[in-house]
Amino acid sequence: MNKVICIMGPTGSGKTAQSLAMAKAGLPVCIINADSRQLYKDFPIISAQPDTEEKALCPHMLFGYLETKEASSAGDWLEKAKNEIELAHARGQIPVLVGGTGFYFRALFDGIVKIPDIPQDIHTHFIQEIQKKGSRALYAELQKTDREYAEKIHFNDKQRIARALEVFAATGKKFSEWHKETPKNTEYDVLRIGIGLPLSELSPFLYKRTALMLENGAMEEAKTALEHCPDISAPGWSGIGCIELADYLLGKHSLEECKTLWNKNTRAYAKRQWTWFRADPRIHWFRPEEQSLPAILDFLNA
Repeated sequence: MNKVICIMGPTGSGKTAQSLAMAKAGLPVCIINADSRQLYKDFPIISAQPDTEEKALCPHMLFGYLETKEASSAGDWLEKAKNEIELAHARGQIPVLVGGTGFYFRALFDGIVKIPDIPQDIHTHFIQEIQKKGSRALYAELQKTDREYAEKIHFNDKQRIARALEVFAATGKKFSEWHKETPKNTEYDVLRIGIGLPLSELSPFLYKRTALMLENGAMEEAKTALEHCPDISAPGWSGIGCIELADYLLGKHSLEECKTLWNKNTRAYAKRQWTWFRADPRIHWFRPEEQSLPAILDFLNA
């Protein structure tokens, strides 16, 4: 059975550094993005994508290929990720999936349920509703109909909010209930490495990272993205940091309000990720300063 390594955990926990340690140790790795925010090409700084120097250490796939206006589902990512894993194995490389989108990992390794097609009128209704009322109002509605799923996503994630609401409206079944029906996928021999810290320890690092992103050009990046895609309801703008900067540039917030909201929303997102990943007993956990390489070598040599 072909082996796959996963490096997962909350945002800002040091997943990229752990994955690159394998390349620096001489392992023939191919890093495959498993973070929904890092799919977007206009936001490499804000979404913390590997930089040019880091990408030069080994092949990096599925980073920054989507336009801001383009939507992407877990199913879309799943198809591309499976293809990249197959190509990596064919080249004699070790596929290493790195990211913080828990549902991507679940879809790939535990299967993804086939939800019936949603009637166009229902789909259109919720797209129009979220544009008219805003994501917070629809998120509040989702909290009433499917609190379990609502707690796993951000209140500004228009695409996922609308999707969950339309599925419930069309099928009468909660999105979270559909997810529980997924069949197990046994295609791969998987090592799951979790990188993380309790939120009380991680939070100061997250705040410093926000400041560092601003120093490294996050504001200029958002300004350029706004020129490319002025519609801030577009899927790419839903990432944390993106929408806060857009609101500042559009005069809706002061810079201090922008930074406060960015930090608050990042912390809340990290909390949801920590809860999601810690619920999976298959994950082997390491703190950011710990070295996961010995466990990885044991897995590869087994």
